[in-house]
Amino acid sequence: MAKDKAPKIVSLSAGQLDELLAQLRAQLNPATYALVEPLLQTLVWLMALVERKETTIGRLNRLLFGARTEKTAQVLDQAKAADVPVDLAATPSGPKPPGHGRNGIKKYPGARRIPVGHPQLHPGDACPVCPQGKLYRVKTPGVVVRITAQPMIAADIYELEKLRCHLCGAVFTAPTPPQAGTCKYDPNVGLMLGLLRFGAGLPHYRLEKWQKDFGVPLPASTQWELIEEATQAFEPAYQKLLDLAAAGQIIHNDDTTMRVQSLRLEIDRATEKDVRKGIFTTGIVSQSGGHTIALFFTGRNHAGENLDQLLRRRPEGLDPPIQMCDALSRNPSQEFKTLLSHCLAHGRRAFVEIADHFPTECRQVLESLGEVYHYDAQSQERGLTPEARLRFHQAHSGPVMNALQRWMQEQLELKNVEPNSGLGEAMGYLLKHWEPLTLFLRQPGAPLDNNICERALKMAILHRKNSMGYKTERGAQVGDLFMSLIHTCRLAAVNVFDYLTALQKNPSPVREHPELWLPWNYPALSNPSS
Repeated sequence: MAKDKAPKIVSLSAGQLDELLAQLRAQLNPATYALVEPLLQTLVWLMALVERKETTIGRLNRLLFGARTEKTAQVLDQAKAADVPVDLAATPSGPKPPGHGRNGIKKYPGARRIPVGHPQLHPGDACPVCPQGKLYRVKTPGVVVRITAQPMIAADIYELEKLRCHLCGAVFTAPTPPQAGTCKYDPNVGLMLGLLRFGAGLPHYRLEKWQKDFGVPLPASTQWELIEEATQAFEPAYQKLLDLAAAGQIIHNDDTTMRVQSLRLEIDRATEKDVRKGIFTTGIVSQSGGHTIALFFTGRNHAGENLDQLLRRRPEGLDPPIQMCDALSRNPSQEFKTLLSHCLAHGRRAFVEIADHFPTECRQVLESLGEVYHYDAQSQERGLTPEARLRFHQAHSGPVMNALQRWMQEQLELKNVEPNSGLGEAMGYLLKHWEPLTLFLRQPGAPLDNNICERALKMAILHRKNSMGYKTERGAQVGDLFMSLIHTCRLAAVNVFDYLTALQKNPSPVREHPELWLPWNYPALSNPSS
C-alpha cells in the first residue's frame, strides 16, 4: 500500500464487533484469536475516543505508550549520552545490614512509644562482664518497629449484665461504663470519615462495602450525616484561616473542573444562552506570616473570581500581594490590584511536548530554564531572605533569561522558526508573557512557578476521579472545608487527625479564640493525647 494513500475507514458498532468476534472465534485457533481479539477491541476503543473528541494527540500518545518525565535530562535523552565512569569495586554487594529499611524511626511520629526495661539488669548494677564497672542508661534506646492492621472504623459491643428477681421479676442492668460514651458513634468517627473521603479519595459506597466485610456495617447515608456534623467544630478555625490567607504576601491560584450534580441540573435547565456551563474547584495557596495555607472553593466561579471573594477579607493598608497563576484570562483578580506573576513551568512544558520534533531549539530553552531553577534551589539551600534571593537571581538568572529572550526574538525575526509551528507558538507564549514570567527578577519573594497550587489541586482531582464529584452544593462546601484543613496540615507537617480531634474536643475555646487553634499553634500539638 502506498504511504500517502489513506486506508478505508470502517466503523463497527458494539453488536457488529461482537458478531465479528464470534465468527473469528469459530474459525481461528485459540492462540491466534487471543491475539486478534484485543487488537480489534483496542482499535474500536481508540476510534470511539477520537470521534467523541475526548483526547488530544499528546494525551493519546501518553495513553498508548505511558507518561514521560519532564526532567530535562530525560526529555533531551542526556542520560544515555552522559559518559560517567562506574567504579564497580565501590558498588556494595551482599544483603544490607538490618535497620536500614525504607523508613527510619523518625518517620513514625504517630506511633505509640512503649518503654521496655531490661528484665535482669538495672542502672547502677555491676557490669556482668567486668564486675568493677557500673551500668548506666544510654540516652538513645534500641528500637523495634511493630506495625499492625485494623479495620478503619471499628466497633465495641458492651454486654451489660442483667439480673432478674425470681420472685417479683424486677430486672437490674449493669451501668454503662464511661468508656462506652453517650452516643452510638464516637465524635472522631465523622472526622475520620471526612479524612478518608476528602483526603484519600475514598467514596462512601466503597467504604460501606469494606465495613460490611469487616463486620461493622456503616451505611453511606450515615457516613455523610456524621461528616456534616463534624464540620461544625471546624468552622471557626476555617474562617480564621480564610482571614489569614486573605492577608498573604504571595497567593497562588488555579482551578480544575468538577462535577456537582445539583449545579449541573440547574445549568441544563437554564434557558439563557450565555449561562456559564462550567463547574470548577479553585485551589488557592497563600503564604502569610511565615505559614502556608491551602484553600478550596467549588462552584461556578473561576479562579480569579474566587480570589476576589477571598481578597474582600483583606485588611486595608496592606501592599498588593504577589499573585502567581498561569496565563489564562480567568485567573487574575478583576477587583483588586496584585503583582501578577505567571508560571514558568507552564511555558517550559510546551517545549517538553515538542522536544522530539525540535530537539536543538528545545535544548536551548530547557537548559536555560534548568539553570534558572538551579540558582533558585541554591538560594533556598542557603536560606536567603527575599531581598537577598532577588539580588542573587538578578546576578545569576538575569543574564540567562536576557540571553534566552534575545535568542528567541532573533529566531522569530530571522524566520528561522515558523510562528505558527509548535516551536513558534511555544516561543510566542514566553515572549508574550515575559514580564509576569520574570517577576522574580524584579520583586522580592516572587516564585518561579505555580507548582505548589497544582499539587494541592491533586486532592480535588483524586476526589473527582474516585467519587465522581459531589451530589449537592452543600456536599461541595463540606468537601472544600475538609480539603482546606487537610492540605494546610500537610503543608505544616502536622498530624491532621490529632489536629481535628483537638478542635472537636474543645468547641468553646475554638469559638472564642480561633487564632490559637490553627494547625501550627494549637495546644494539643505538643501533646496530642491530652
